[in-house]
Order: sequence, then C-alpha cells, then structure tokens
Amino acid sequence: MKCAVRTTELRLAEPLRISRSTTTARHAVGLSVEHQGLHGHGEVVTSVYYGLDTASLHQWLHRSSRELARFPDPETALTALTENTTGGPPAVTAAVESALLDLAGKRAGKPVHRLLGASTAPTAATARTIGITTPARAAALATRLAGQGFTVLKVKAGSPDPEDDIARVRAVRAAAPRARLLLDPNGGWSTYAAPRLLGRFAELGVEAVEQPVAPGDPEGLARLAARSPLPVIADEDAVSFEDARRLAGRVHGINVKLAKCGGPGAALRIAGLIAGSGTDLMLGCLTASSLGIAPAVHLADRARWTDLDGHLLLAHDPWTGIGGDDGTVRASARPGLGVHPSPELAEAGMRP
Repeated sequence: MKCAVRTTELRLAEPLRISRSTTTARHAVGLSVEHQGLHGHGEVVTSVYYGLDTASLHQWLHRSSRELARFPDPETALTALTENTTGGPPAVTAAVESALLDLAGKRAGKPVHRLLGASTAPTAATARTIGITTPARAAALATRLAGQGFTVLKVKAGSPDPEDDIARVRAVRAAAPRARLLLDPNGGWSTYAAPRLLGRFAELGVEAVEQPVAPGDPEGLARLAARSPLPVIADEDAVSFEDARRLAGRVHGINVKLAKCGGPGAALRIAGLIAGSGTDLMLGCLTASSLGIAPAVHLADRARWTDLDGHLLLAHDPWTGIGGDDGTVRASARPGLGVHPSPELAEAGMRP
C-alpha cells in the first residue's frame, strides 16, 4: 500500500469562543492510502488542547505510512490495528483507521457502517454549537439555525460572570423554544458554583451539561453527577477506555470523540463498555472537514446525543458527503466513508 500526506487549512466562518480559548482556524492533515487503484482517506486536525501541531502530525503520519507499507492490503492492516498501533496520539490512530476503513469499504463495495456492524445507514439530529457571545448574537444565530431545521442547540458556557451564560441561554431558549438545549462549559465552572448553576440551568430547560468542572478529578465529577438535577456528560475527563470504565454508571453520559479515544474501533469498545450501565453515549468531534467527521457519523445510531457539527462551522468544507446543513447528518450508503473532495482538492490531484 502507498500513502500520501497532505495539509489543508480549515478556516471557521466566524471565531468560536469557549471558556478556555477562541478558535479561528485549524490545519487538517490528511492521510491517503492507495491499493490497486482505490484510495482511502482519513484526517486529523491540529489542537492546542491535545498538543497536536502540524509538524508533529506530519511526523506521526509519515511514520504510520511506513508501517502501513508493510501490509499487503487494508484488511490485514485493520486486523493488526489496536487502540494505538502507531504508538502516537490517539487522533493519529483514528485517522489511520478511518483511511483503512474507507479503503476496505471501497474494496468490499460496502459503506463503513456495514463494516462496523450496522445494517442501515445511520442518520442523526446533530447539535449545532453556539459559542460564547452576546445574548443578542446568540438569539439571532438560534433563530437562523431553528429555521434551517436544527432541533438540538449546544450553547457554550464558562464566562467569567455566570450571569452572562444565563442571559445567553435565556436568549437562545426564547429564540428557539422547541429546540433541545445542551450546555458545555468546557470545565469552566468552579466546584463551589457548579451545583447552584446546574439548578439554574435546569430551570431554563437545558437537557444536559458537558464537563461542568475542570478535568482532573473524575471522582469529583461523579459526585457532582450523583446530585445534579441535570444529566452530566463527561468529556475532558473521559478520554480513554479506562477513563470510561472509571466513570461508567457514575455519570449520565460520556462524550466519545474519535480523535481522543483512538478511532471507530475504540469508540465501539467504549460504547459496549457503558451499555446498560446507566451512562449514555454522546458522539462529539473537533472542528474538522466532512472527511474528519464522517467516521463518527457511521456510528451515530449508537448515540443518545450527537454533536457532529465540526464541518458546519467552516467557511469552506474541502469535503462533502454527510450533510448536516438542515440539522441532520447522514451516513452515506456508498462504499467506504462516502465522502468526496471539493473541486479544488480534485484539481490538485486528490482522488475520491
């Protein structure tokens, strides 16, 4: 198998502010694997929080490319794949596995969800993120999104003054009264304030809250969840399988992102672990192109909450194929991941 690595800049349509940072752009580093005239593609994006920069991602993917060249075909490579076969970041393993699944699906004439055990193409109502902004701006965005068909809105929180978050959620609730609301402080609340704030947001009709307090104290998060009037979903405190094992049955949900757990296989293992424990699955993502989001869409039938809007935040998505502009993401029934490069990428030599 032959591999190629390519970097694309992903610029957001507008800056996304969360409690710890503001994002305006990322680099997407893509891996293409070719075998007998067919191509499989995967993507990993840069992330300051996870310590992933463009140079290190190139190094890891070139190392992975050399390892993949030793296998006779993608099926053999997938069989050998473990949670972290590269020895590198889980996000790199996820990109490698996604590229192999895409290629294996094309070789078998099957979409990736069938390779992963689902008989029909998953569809899901995805949350659409509203960053930390003014109540007026949040309300205008909520009105527009509801008009487009979004039924789930995720509001970022964690402002220095919690009253700003309250005002933003009130504005979104008034602008989109029928929408399901999720809240994500990204660990921005103190352990002292969190119980009181959970109660106030419950009164505003918020459905669930992700990672209310700073990561690093999963026991404290579990104690908070035990007395919370709202479902508490672990995100930054639930990265690996062992993290999920520690929190299963003790929080209401776990946000599984392929880039942090290590790919579709690792996500399925976590889903199996928490099934029946009282902890539900949320599928999340980083800001990425449709190529980066597609593998999780093929798992969307397993999740209670779906937050796969990373491609919808972009000014220009260099890949297409999973939809989402109307509030629903859809796994393709075409072989592989079912995504296609933009005309610009195709002109630059990217093969579907």
